[in-house]
Parts: sequence; structure tokens; C-alpha cells
Amino acid sequence: MRLAGKKALITGAASGLGLRISARFLEEGAQVLMTDLNAEALRLEAERLGAPFIAHDVTSEAQWAAAVDAAREDLGGLNILVNNAGIGPSGTIEETSLETWRQCHAVNLDGTFLGCRAVLPLMRETVTREGSRGAILNLSSIAGVIAGANMAAYNSAKAAVRHLTKSVALHCAREGLPIRANSLHPAFIDTPILDNFLKEGSDRAALLDKLGRQIPLGCVGEPDDVAFAAVYLCSDEAKFVTGAELFIDGGISAQ
Repeated sequence: MRLAGKKALITGAASGLGLRISARFLEEGAQVLMTDLNAEALRLEAERLGAPFIAHDVTSEAQWAAAVDAAREDLGGLNILVNNAGIGPSGTIEETSLETWRQCHAVNLDGTFLGCRAVLPLMRETVTREGSRGAILNLSSIAGVIAGANMAAYNSAKAAVRHLTKSVALHCAREGLPIRANSLHPAFIDTPILDNFLKEGSDRAALLDKLGRQIPLGCVGEPDDVAFAAVYLCSDEAKFVTGAELFIDGGISAQ
């Protein structure tokens, strides 16, 4: 029960990493408000896990306000924010349209900015009232550290998330708030986002094998590899860790 008593809002929670992080947080004793743009998938998964939920477009300032209100009503406050919602379009600088560029940054970067800004007043109120600690965890990517020729928009957005996280961490520290901010940087993880790499008629197992050969450990990661790291960084075990990034990349960044 490493998150006992914690109240968490997790975006992009209907599938992939967000769903697995939600499940792990619940297992570790947290209350969790699950949010996602896909309202029907979210409803099914949240009801299965027994968690409150709200449909949520992370690019909308108004919907962030509604999500914070839901956290206040359903959880009684907020200790943890996990900005997980994201998209992963591929494309070189010449192949990427302005529309794709803007959409990628709107979801991955603007959504993270809006989330951090929206939750801080409630998180400040909660930790002050409870005498507890808070944590913001932003999902970046190893692609925010190591660039690829075919991921121009994604590289840019995820690199910005990395640096934004540090700014949030320093702001909270300067304000004297017991609220930390850190980022996670996974490499290839076996989630639906990898389907973006599938070409017509290609086999997913072959894709996983191909991606795994690019990783020193020889395989792609599993969602729990990220979920367990999220539990640590959002728990009081990491009370002296802020403005940091954790690479979950099978050794790619060590090369």
C-alpha cells in the first residue's frame, strides 16, 4: 500500500500506460479519478476497476477545470497528477503537416501544461489541509531525449515536456510547496501506441521483434515497467526527488 491515502488524477486512462498506471495505483491504495477522451472505453475500464471517471479532452482548458472539480467532488482533493494522455504521430520534417504538428503539440505539450496549471491550486489546498505531500508526473518519452529522423513532431513535443517538468518542479520548490514534479521517459512499450509503426499488411509480433532488436536488453518493455516507476515517483519514497527524469528504455540512452 505504497500510495495509501493518496488521491490521483490520471489522464489517458482508458488504455495503454494510463490504464495500467491506474490499476497499479489502486492496488497500492490510492483513490484514482480516471480521465480519457474515449468516453466509452473509459467507462468500461473504470467500472471494471471500480474507479470514478470523467470524459476529458486534455487540450481544453474548460475540461481541465471540470476534471479538477470532479477530483474535488469524487476524491475530496488531489495529491497526485499523472499527465499521461498523448499521441505518437510519425513523420520526418518534410512529411509532417502543420495540422499534425499542431495536434501533436496540443495533446502532448499543451495538455501537460494545462494539467499542471489547473491542478496546482487544488493540490496546494489538499497538501496544506492534510499535511501531506503532492506529486506531478509527466509522461515524456526517450524520444524527448534521443531524436529520430521520422518523429519530428513527437520528438519536439516530448522534449518540451521534459523541460516544462523541471520548471514546474522549481516553481513548487521556490513556493515552499511539498509538491514534486518529475518525468518518465519510456522507450518502446507494448501498448496500442506502437500500432502507429505498423504498415499495411505487417505483423505486430514482427514489429515488436524489430523494435526489440534496437534495445540493448533485446525486447520492448511492458506496461508494468512504467507503472511501477510511476508508483515510486508518486509515493513518499521519492520525497527528495524532483525535477528529475527516469529513463525506462532498456539501455538505449546508455549507448
